[in-house]
Amino acid sequence: MMEDRHCPKCGRSEGQVNFGKNRSGTQRRRCNWCKMTYTLDPKEWAYSEEVRQRAIEIYHSGMSGRGVGKLHGMNKSNVYNWMKKRKDSQK
Repeated sequence: MMEDRHCPKCGRSEGQVNFGKNRSGTQRRRCNWCKMTYTLDPKEWAYSEEVRQRAIEIYHSGMSGRGVGKLHGMNKSNVYNWMKKRKDSQK
C-alpha cells in the first residue's frame, strides 16, 4: 500500500485504504480516521485555451454549438458556456 499519501483533511498517513475507482478509472482512497474519500492523482478535465478559442471561432463562422461539440468530441454546453463567459467578460 502507499502509506506515503496523506489525507487532505486530517493529514494522517496511517489508516488510508483503497476505496474503489472513480468514473475516469483513477484510484480513490478513504481515510479511516475522518472518513473522507479523495482521489490520489485526479485527472485534468479542462480543455486547453487553444481548443476553446478554436471552438469559439468555428461557432462564430456559422456552425451551431452542437456541431462544434460533435467536431471536437465535447458537450455542446461547453461551447455555450465559453461564449457566455466571453460575453460577460466583455461587459
